[in-house]
Amino acid sequence: MKKYIGVIAFALCFSTLVLVAPKSFAQNAAGISKAEAISQQLNLTPQQKVKILPILREEAPKVAAIKNDNSLGKIQKMQQIRAIHQQTDPQMKAILSPEQYQKLQAIRQQTIREAMQTRHG
Repeated sequence: MKKYIGVIAFALCFSTLVLVAPKSFAQNAAGISKAEAISQQLNLTPQQKVKILPILREEAPKVAAIKNDNSLGKIQKMQQIRAIHQQTDPQMKAILSPEQYQKLQAIRQQTIREAMQTRHG
């Protein structure tokens, strides 16, 4: 009897992990693919990719969380996304060419517009 209880407890714990894992993996994968897409749009050199991708990969899930937060209003989403961008802006500007930086700003503005279009409440 104790053996069956142990097996059942293990199965419940394992199934909980299986149910939780795909969501976090999917969120991480979305952040990575978004970062890759931006790096392609900016036409980064291999040296720039090595420096920029970690920054974008760290930034992407934060921005996605804000975009998907239905408790935030449009203005709050815009302000929070801009705050994230301002934190990484000096690093990005130092790595990118002026043309690439300008293109990054346009991509970021589009991200803010998309976040503001997401309905809340």
